[in-house]
Amino acid sequence: MENRRAFVKKMGYATGALTLLNISPVLSWNSIVERKKPIKIEGKVATKGKGIPNVIVSDGTSTTLTDKNGNFNFWSTDQQPFVFMSIPSGYKMRQLPNGSVSFFHPIISGTKKNKVLFQLEPLQNSDTDHSLLLLADPQIQNEYEAEQLLKTTTPDILETIKNLADPNIFGVGCGDLVFDRLELFQDYNQAIQETGVPFFQVVGNHDMDLGTRSDKVSTTTFNQLFGPTYYSFNRGEIHYVVLDDVLFTGFKKEYIGYITENQLAWLEQDLSYIEAGRTVVVCTHIPIASAVKNKDHLYHLLAPYNVHILSGHTHQNTNYPAPNHFEHVHGAVCGAWWSGPICSDGTPNGYGVYRMKGSEVTWRYKSVGHEIEHQFRFYQKGAHQEFPNSCVLNIWNWNPDWNVCWYENGERKSHIQKTKATDPLSTNLHLGNILPERRPWVEPSSNDHMFFFEPSQGIDQITIEVTDNFDNVYVKTVALDQP
Repeated sequence: MENRRAFVKKMGYATGALTLLNISPVLSWNSIVERKKPIKIEGKVATKGKGIPNVIVSDGTSTTLTDKNGNFNFWSTDQQPFVFMSIPSGYKMRQLPNGSVSFFHPIISGTKKNKVLFQLEPLQNSDTDHSLLLLADPQIQNEYEAEQLLKTTTPDILETIKNLADPNIFGVGCGDLVFDRLELFQDYNQAIQETGVPFFQVVGNHDMDLGTRSDKVSTTTFNQLFGPTYYSFNRGEIHYVVLDDVLFTGFKKEYIGYITENQLAWLEQDLSYIEAGRTVVVCTHIPIASAVKNKDHLYHLLAPYNVHILSGHTHQNTNYPAPNHFEHVHGAVCGAWWSGPICSDGTPNGYGVYRMKGSEVTWRYKSVGHEIEHQFRFYQKGAHQEFPNSCVLNIWNWNPDWNVCWYENGERKSHIQKTKATDPLSTNLHLGNILPERRPWVEPSSNDHMFFFEPSQGIDQITIEVTDNFDNVYVKTVALDQP
C-alpha cells in the first residue's frame, strides 16, 4: 500500500493516479497550471434559456457580475484552475455524480478563450427558510471507520433530514473528510450520496496530497473531486463563503492555520457585491478564533456583516461569540478518531444542525444515536477527582446565553460553577485501565463547558433544567447517589 501511494504521489496525482486510488475523478485535469498568456473567459448564467443578471462569477482572482442578459467576461491572468459562480438564491443546487454541488468549470489552458455556460433550474419552494447540516471531521482512515460512517452516522443523518422535512436542506463537509488515505474519498462520497442532499466540501489538513513540495499543489486530488477550495454561494437572504485556511508547508505533514492573500483579495471582491448588514456564513476547517495566524485581516473584511463562522478540526465543541461574529467549532463526526462514542472533551460524536429563517440563524448540535434533545450529560458526586463533592454537567454546546439550574423538591437552585476541566467519561475511556483498542494515544482534553454544583444534603432526586439561546428547554430528572 505504501509503495503504491509513493508511486501515486510521484505521478503528481493526475487523473491516472486517481484511478490507481480507485477514485472516480470529476475532472481530467492537473492543478499545476502552465499558463504563459491571459485567457479570455466569457459565458452566461441562464435558466430555461433566459439569462440571470447580477450573479457573481470568478476564477478565484478576478471577479465580476453577470449583466442584465446573464452574460459575463473577464481575463484570467493568474494560474487559476477554475471558473465558478456564486449560486444565486432561488435556484437548485445541481449535484455531481459524487453527491457534491456543481458550480464550477475547469479553465482549459493553451487556448485564447474559454466559453462557459452555467445552467440553473428554479426552486419550486422559496429558500428564504432553509437548513444546513455541518459535518466536521468524518476522518475515516480504514475500512472499519468507513463502515461506521456508512452504517452508523449516515442513518442518523437520514433520520435528521426526515425530521427537518425541509425541501431546501443542504450540507457542508467541514474538512478532514478522510484521514490521509485519499482512496477513502470514495467511501465518504458514498455516504454523501446516500443522504440525498447536495453537499459543499471544505478541504482539511488530512485531505491533502502529502509529499508534494508546496501548498499550491497540495489540493490536487481534492480539486479533481470537488472543485475549488474557496468559493461562495447564496441561499435565501444569506451569503455563504467557503475558505481554505490550511497552509501546507511542504515539510512532512506540517501545516499552519493561515488564509492566503489570494483568498483575502478574492473575498474582498466577493463581499463588495454583498450589502452591509447581511448575514454571512463562513465555513473553514481550522478554527479562526484560536488557530489562524492572520485572522484579524479576515475579521476586518467581515466587519460590516452579521457573521457566523463554522469550523471543526479540534474534535471538540467550542463557541466563540463576539460582537459581530460568532464562531461555532463543532465536535467531530468521528468523535475521538472513532475510538468510542465521544470526542476527547466529552462531546458526543455528532454534527451541527442549522435552521435559517430569513437572515436569522438558529442551531443545535445533534449527537449520533440520540434524540436532538440530548444536549448535556450528568455525573454523580465524586465522578470528577478534582471536585469530589460536586455533581457534574457537561453542556457541550453551551455559550453565555444559555441558562442552567436545578430543582430540589420544586425549589429552583442556580449556584453552579463553570470551570475549565476534563469530562469524567473521557477520562475513564482515555486514561482508564482499559485504553481504547483502536486509538490508545487519545487523551481527554479540558474544555470550557463543564459545570459543578452541590445539591443540598438529604436530597435524593433533582431535576436539571438547561435552556439554550432559543428557549429550547432540556430537562432531566436524576436520582442522587447517597453516601
